[in-house]
Amino acid sequence: MSTPVRDGHPMVGEPRGRRISSWPAVASGTVVESRESIARRRRVGWIFAAVWSVYLIPPLQRACALDNAVSRVYTLAVIVAFGLTYIGSYWFLLRMPTTGPAWPSPPSRTIFPLLGVQLALLAAVAVTLHGEAVGLAIYLASFIAFTLPVRQAIPTLLGVMLVAAVVPQAIAGSEPDYATLQSMAMAAFAVGGIRQLIQRNQQLNVARQQLTDLAIAEERLRVGRDVHDILGHSLTVITVKTELAQRLLEIDPARAKQELADVERLVREALAGVRSTVGGLREVSLAGELVNARTALRAAEIEAELPESEELPARHSVVFGWVLREAVTNIVRHSGARHATVRVTPTSIEVSDDGSGFGEMGFGSGLSGLSERVRAIGGTLTVANRPEGGSRVLASFPAASMGDPK
Repeated sequence: MSTPVRDGHPMVGEPRGRRISSWPAVASGTVVESRESIARRRRVGWIFAAVWSVYLIPPLQRACALDNAVSRVYTLAVIVAFGLTYIGSYWFLLRMPTTGPAWPSPPSRTIFPLLGVQLALLAAVAVTLHGEAVGLAIYLASFIAFTLPVRQAIPTLLGVMLVAAVVPQAIAGSEPDYATLQSMAMAAFAVGGIRQLIQRNQQLNVARQQLTDLAIAEERLRVGRDVHDILGHSLTVITVKTELAQRLLEIDPARAKQELADVERLVREALAGVRSTVGGLREVSLAGELVNARTALRAAEIEAELPESEELPARHSVVFGWVLREAVTNIVRHSGARHATVRVTPTSIEVSDDGSGFGEMGFGSGLSGLSERVRAIGGTLTVANRPEGGSRVLASFPAASMGDPK
């Protein structure tokens, strides 16, 4: 959990890096990529770069086998420069921020110069290794498939394959290496397929988040409408009757008293209406929150170890529910965890995960408010990073503590 925690419920809230300011912003799909998503995208990119770096070994071995010392040093230097350029290109592109649900596609004016530098270095290697340098073109194929949209990647890849076929023949008069050209096509196809899978997963996650945000916005509108309907009329009548009672105090005290009694009745009715409207937002129980937690963790593809409903203690059910709700919210939103565990005893509830833990910015207002709620009934809330990784939220109560907060 590298970001501060947030108030709210599971699958509710706003992760760092994105803000929903209005209904149109949600409906239009304008989403700023979260820091967690950017970090995940960079990790994927570095994995791609690292996997393909093994193909530098054969040309390095052939360069070491060159008889001429100058050619050997020259070739080794160019191959190393090629590898650094390749990895540096990923480093540069993956640090660029992106918006929207689509796969990040830096502008062509950024990608093609990097591709041109790699092509030039490939040609420089071909001066000494001749046709054997074509194997480096596999790097270009993977780079093209990883960074360019399909409509640009296909013609660009064909152009690079043509260069890879022509350069050895132009420099050394050797025949094109058709096996390498085939490997380039297969590498591009594989990387492109993986990219499509990642992109579809990104779009699915954004769609899920937008559905959640739309549901939140709709609920806020509903509550706003209900509160307006309940209070709008009541407050208007209360104002009129209060003004009337003030005027009647001296000339007709009995009538003024009746008007004030009506005001009191209207206030009580309005208060009851507001309580009824927001009641659904405050109804929390451990059993209900376990159902919500199971659903939220499953949707986030987090393996969950939860107690069965028959194992739940009746005492402290409400506050245990609040603890579980807040902890699961932070796990789903911020932790990047793959496994979460909930343990419940008659006097405690513990929620742990194997995610990234709490960052340097510490704990947010959600856990601070939860700590006050637990402390109000004599309990203690402990929030900390686990030594083995991840976080741990523990609410414990003495055996003699009574009741739950309302």
